[in-house]
Amino acid sequence: MKVLKRGMSGAAVSALQQALLDKGFDPGLIDGAFGGGTEAAVIAFQKSEGLLADGIAGPRTLHALALVASPALPDATGTVTVEMVSQMFPFTAICNIKAQLPFVLAALKGRSLHDRAMVLMALATIRAEAEPFLPIDEGRSKFNTSPNGHPFDLYDNRRDLGNRGRPDGDRYKGRGFVQLTGRDNYRRYGPKLMTPVNLETRPQLASSSAVAADLLALFLGDRELQIKDALLHDNLMAARRLVNGGSHGLAPFSDAYRRGDAILPRAL
Repeated sequence: MKVLKRGMSGAAVSALQQALLDKGFDPGLIDGAFGGGTEAAVIAFQKSEGLLADGIAGPRTLHALALVASPALPDATGTVTVEMVSQMFPFTAICNIKAQLPFVLAALKGRSLHDRAMVLMALATIRAEAEPFLPIDEGRSKFNTSPNGHPFDLYDNRRDLGNRGRPDGDRYKGRGFVQLTGRDNYRRYGPKLMTPVNLETRPQLASSSAVAADLLALFLGDRELQIKDALLHDNLMAARRLVNGGSHGLAPFSDAYRRGDAILPRAL
């Protein structure tokens, strides 16, 4: 069954309307016409089920209504090319994209974050966090190193990051495509990797290509619903804040997302 949305009609819409009614979400007449009543019922059902409340009955909504066998979203990774990504990264060496993109796409696919929105989110996040398209280590700045201090001394005693004093600031500085930072995050995400590793004792592994890509996917996956809701409302600042905690990198993030949105094919 295809994605169903407002303006469509036919037997599939009738089946959707009946399924909504059976679940206690009245769409109005069971007439096979996807109008405002059906859309409102879909949104209410989606909110009830903890799904993205966009009023569109895609695979996850249809699966929750027992109308399709699989909740899998359309896979956009197969349409992503090095040339497309290079247009999203106008200042980045294409050789870096060619070398690293397969790791990123494989991680997204492995975490079932292969739909168009999350692919664009992942690539735009890399543009903001690691524009050379390499899993880099955080550089020293006024935000992490005091004028007379040792490298990353302003991170050493950050209890919100789980750091316990020197040398935790430098040891658990930002790394990878998503700039994983802080002892707590290294401890939390290491066991969740597709190939689990102890990042708390071996933090440098966060900068290896496969681990960095998987960490990016894990980090975005933990926030998938909130990210998609922000993107649904075209709120790129909110989407960026969900990853970064602020607006740092918003300009390159937004530029990359807009470029990608214009060139990445949409599912039919």
